[in-house]
Amino acid sequence: MSTNDFPTSHPTLATEYFDGQRPVAQAVTLRIDGGDLLIEGAGVSRRVPRRQLRWPERQRHGARLMYLPQHGLISHADGAGWDAWARSQGLRDPWVVRWMQSWRGVLWALLACVMLAGAIWQWGVPWAGHAVVAAIPASVDQTVGEQALASFDREGLSPSRLGAEQQAAIRRAFAAAVERAYPAAERPAYTLHFRSSGRMKIGPNAFALPGGLMVLTDELAELLVATPDVITGVLAHELGHVRHRHGMRTVVQAGLLAGLAGLVVGDFSSVLAAVPAVLGQQAYARDFERQADQEAIAVLRANGVRPSQMVVLFERLADWRRRQGETQLTELPIAVADHPADAERTRVFRDADAVR
Repeated sequence: MSTNDFPTSHPTLATEYFDGQRPVAQAVTLRIDGGDLLIEGAGVSRRVPRRQLRWPERQRHGARLMYLPQHGLISHADGAGWDAWARSQGLRDPWVVRWMQSWRGVLWALLACVMLAGAIWQWGVPWAGHAVVAAIPASVDQTVGEQALASFDREGLSPSRLGAEQQAAIRRAFAAAVERAYPAAERPAYTLHFRSSGRMKIGPNAFALPGGLMVLTDELAELLVATPDVITGVLAHELGHVRHRHGMRTVVQAGLLAGLAGLVVGDFSSVLAAVPAVLGQQAYARDFERQADQEAIAVLRANGVRPSQMVVLFERLADWRRRQGETQLTELPIAVADHPADAERTRVFRDADAVR
């Protein structure tokens, strides 16, 4: 913008100049000469190109400051007088300052930030989590899974009370189902463990940990004792978690979300920083559960079992909850994800009978 765009009713401005050498203000006058700012006073004569002038965000109150290149500072106590002179000489705040002081600019910036955050939340973190996990050796998953299971055992999981013959029958049935469902080269490696929920009170449950460690509780095995195909479906669901490395992706994505939340809120509150990570990870867990349900459907179909048989699981779990009360259940921090609603999952398994 040229100086001709403004009236020149204030060609000069009396103000104060600090030379950067002494802590004493010097009385000077300012005027614009072509493309330069002239600073003139007793013992002071300085010419500064306008493009090298910079000043901080203009405030409603307080002195106006202008920083000069290399050294020196202009300080003007009368903000309104400075603004009138600056406008008359074509001196404008930097575009960033003008944008920050515009409510429209702030609103658009806020909207853009919200959209960017939503895109990162919806697509960025899952993509990054998948990429990071792809670079992590499988041996790391194994170590993490073993440490997690050992921790759960210390926290209160008890050794299984199921007889050796019953455990072996479940292992054989599931191994045969996996063999029929996957070509040898694509067969996920897993290890099936049996535990009683013990002091952890997780009730009828099954979960998968990184590294292919899968756990079936005695309570779930007993609840489904007369429906071995449903047990196979439950374990196939957990095998889906293993195959897609959901356990490690959960750990990585939680870390990514916590890091992003920390960047946004800084050190304001460690608790506040953790909230987005927890909420976001619940949404990702639901996606993982849906993917694992599709894995269970595929395994059941490969073994000639109707997927709708899995409805028995939800009916018996609902009955068990009514008898026991959900308040007695304890959730595992990594193993048990935030499943979609039982009604949604029941519908998925029932509808799968009609899809081939």
